[in-house]
Amino acid sequence: MNIAIVLAGGTGTRVGADIPKQFIKVMGKPILAYTLEIFQKNQNIDAIEVVCHQDWIDEIENIDREYGFGKVRWIVTGGGTFQESVMNGIFHLKGKILSEDLVIISFGVSPMTTDDIIDDSIRVCMEHGNAIASEDIPLCTCIKDDEYGSTQNIFRETLKGFSNPWTFRFGELCDAYETAGDRGILESLEPHTTSLYLALGKRLWFSKTVSTNFKITTKEDLDLFEGYLLLQQKRSLEPGNSR
Repeated sequence: MNIAIVLAGGTGTRVGADIPKQFIKVMGKPILAYTLEIFQKNQNIDAIEVVCHQDWIDEIENIDREYGFGKVRWIVTGGGTFQESVMNGIFHLKGKILSEDLVIISFGVSPMTTDDIIDDSIRVCMEHGNAIASEDIPLCTCIKDDEYGSTQNIFRETLKGFSNPWTFRFGELCDAYETAGDRGILESLEPHTTSLYLALGKRLWFSKTVSTNFKITTKEDLDLFEGYLLLQQKRSLEPGNSR
C-alpha cells in the first residue's frame, strides 16, 4: 500500500489570518481540500491519513464529508512540534499497514503538488528506500553573518532545495524515529524528517519537483496560488483541452 500522510496541524501565523492557513478558502475552497484532492485522485495512493490539531478535527471531518474524499481513512491528533506530529501519524499506523508499505508525507498547505511529482517520489522510494522531492537552487547563495549582510559564499551547484512530498518505507521510518528517541536526539533536530535521516547517517535520495510546488507560508503565497488556479481554469477552457 501507498499511504499519504497529510500534515494539517500548523497555525499559519505568518499568513496573518484568524484561522489556520490550511482552512483558508481560496476561490471558495479550503486550501487543505485542494491538497487532499490531489492525493484522492492519484492512482498510486491507496489511503490517506490526516494529522491535525485536536481543536480542528471536526473541521477536517466536515471537509472530508463535503468533498467526498473516500481515501481518507484516519484523522489523527498532531503534536506540539513538526516532529511530534509526524511521529503521531507514523506510530498511529502501526498494526494497520505493513513494514514494506510506503508513506508519502505532505504538508496540507502544499496544494500545487502534481501527479508526476507524487509518482516519481514513489518510484524513487521503491528503488532506494526513501525519496525527497528536490530541485536545484536557481539563485546565488550565501551564509548570513547577520540579518544585514554576509561575507561567506556558497556555491549553488552544491545545493538542493527540499520540496514536498517525502516518501519512506514505513518500517524503516518507524525504526528511525524509535532510534532517535532512544538516543535523545529528536529535541536537537531541525523540524523536518530529512534532518532525522541525516542525523542518523542515512543517505537521502532525490525525486523530482518544480518551483510551483511550494508550501503556502505568506500572504503573497496565497496570491500566487489563486493565480495558479485561475491559470488552470483558463487552460481548461481552451479549445481542444479535455481537462
